Amino acid sequence: MSLSVVILAAGKGKRMASNIPKVMHCLGGKPMLSRVIQTAQLLNPEKIHVVYGNGSSDIPNFFPQAKINWVHQNEQLGTGHAVMQALPFCNDDEQLLVLYGDVPLISAATLQQLFSVAKIQNNVGLLVAKLSDPTGFGRIIRDAHHNIVAIVEEKDATPEQRMIKEINTGIVTAPVSLLKKLLPKISNHNAQKEYYLTDIIALSVKHDHSVAGVIAADLMEIRGVNDQWQLVTLERDYQQYCAKQLAYNGVVIMDYARLDIRGDIIVAPTVQLDVNIILEGEVKIGAGSKIGPNVCIKDSIIGENVSVLANSVIDGAVIENHCIVGPFAHIRPDTILKTKSKIGNFVETKNIILGSNSKASHLTYLGDSHIGENVNIGAGTITCNYDGANKWKTQIGDGAFIGSNTSLIAPITIGKNATIAAGSAVSKNAPDEQLTIVRAKQEVIKEWKRPVKKSKTEMN
Repeated sequence: MSLSVVILAAGKGKRMASNIPKVMHCLGGKPMLSRVIQTAQLLNPEKIHVVYGNGSSDIPNFFPQAKINWVHQNEQLGTGHAVMQALPFCNDDEQLLVLYGDVPLISAATLQQLFSVAKIQNNVGLLVAKLSDPTGFGRIIRDAHHNIVAIVEEKDATPEQRMIKEINTGIVTAPVSLLKKLLPKISNHNAQKEYYLTDIIALSVKHDHSVAGVIAADLMEIRGVNDQWQLVTLERDYQQYCAKQLAYNGVVIMDYARLDIRGDIIVAPTVQLDVNIILEGEVKIGAGSKIGPNVCIKDSIIGENVSVLANSVIDGAVIENHCIVGPFAHIRPDTILKTKSKIGNFVETKNIILGSNSKASHLTYLGDSHIGENVNIGAGTITCNYDGANKWKTQIGDGAFIGSNTSLIAPITIGKNATIAAGSAVSKNAPDEQLTIVRAKQEVIKEWKRPVKKSKTEMN
């Protein structure tokens, strides 16, 4: 039996107090709905249906490349009604799995277990959990033989039923043919005046379809988000979980509470992560590297034995082995630092290749440049790459020495082993092996006097 997935994402989200659709709020750097879709894709379903609506008509625009059947729900009449909107697009011989766009951390392993149990027995599978405080959740009702026979929502539960600790997570799987048969039978005779998907449990039992309960091993997986506080607390728990996994894999973490992971990262054993580090997007860090405090790394590859010193920002770059970056460096997109090169304090780079053993140690801007090996870039050097309309390239040959406070006015080529004298503004190519000096003649103005501050009366 093939699998299809329906993700419910049409909730109002009023308690989020935000103009952003609830399911598009981020957890760990990704929209919650994006996380659920990615997890569903890991199950290799025939189709993924996302039910959306309620002022969130632009949600499909966030996923232009995803192979998703977007199902618009004009009226929000409950979870049962939402699933019914997707059923016309499902084949009778499929097993349907129902997920939620605001339950972002459900794992593929747990869902595979649930699907497998239900598929083997050709029945309904329900993910349940046991909570010390079940307030707010529907309670699982079992018979004398411990079989699941119904779910009672808290607002409809008796005082005795509210004492039950086993709760419904809302995640359920059932044959499409059964859902098409049972969902039209549910009613909205309840406190919320909604059509509850949970009512199919009692109906399934009534029609001789047993319900297989699978207990969620990790409670973080089944936690939903209804307001900003629930989101921030789930974020903290998720960050602690990520830090724990890194630590178990041999990463040295100075303080797990001051590490934020906002994407898909690979960090090798023996890497050291200091405090207040943000790893965003797709980041890979090689063995032996040390990331200093207050560092942000986004969509970058960091090689082995790299030192990223305090307060540096690296975005869209490749840093090869044994490089040094920072402190206070800004490495912008399309920067490649070759082995053993160095970018020092208050240096900014953009779209450059810095050759092996080359260095720009301080107070420099390098943009749109190809810099060879063993080059020294003096403090205060600027590649003048932008003429107000176009970007131009600077080429610097191997072994060149660029003196301090130099302006390289692109397009320009600095030759191999060339030396540029400090304070030069170079607008023509500099030859190999030669010293190039571009300065105005120094003059002394003998009769000149420094201006003095005038009184307001004198100014008038």
